[in-house]
Amino acid sequence: MKLKVTVEGESFPIEVPEVILQGADAFFQQLDADMDRGWQMSRDWIEAPDQYQRCQIVADKIVSALHRQNQKMGVLLAAYILKRVPGIQEVVVDTTGEMGETELIV
Repeated sequence: MKLKVTVEGESFPIEVPEVILQGADAFFQQLDADMDRGWQMSRDWIEAPDQYQRCQIVADKIVSALHRQNQKMGVLLAAYILKRVPGIQEVVVDTTGEMGETELIV
């Protein structure tokens, strides 16, 4: 599967092999466990992020992985979003400091 990640008008297609989608459940559970404790989303502390917010948080992490040229982490994070939002095509990541403005496009 493929997830298109758009950052500041530039698109980065991330190809996620099916084996990762099916085999990374432990990684996905760890991400969820981390977010279960709450998360700082820009200026707001979110006590219990919902599924949409969790994907916004993970999209922000994808941008960090891309900046660090950590392709493996980018693929795992993209897999999380693909697994949690069936039919998603693209994530448009807000880089103006408002993580809540990141869009998930199905």
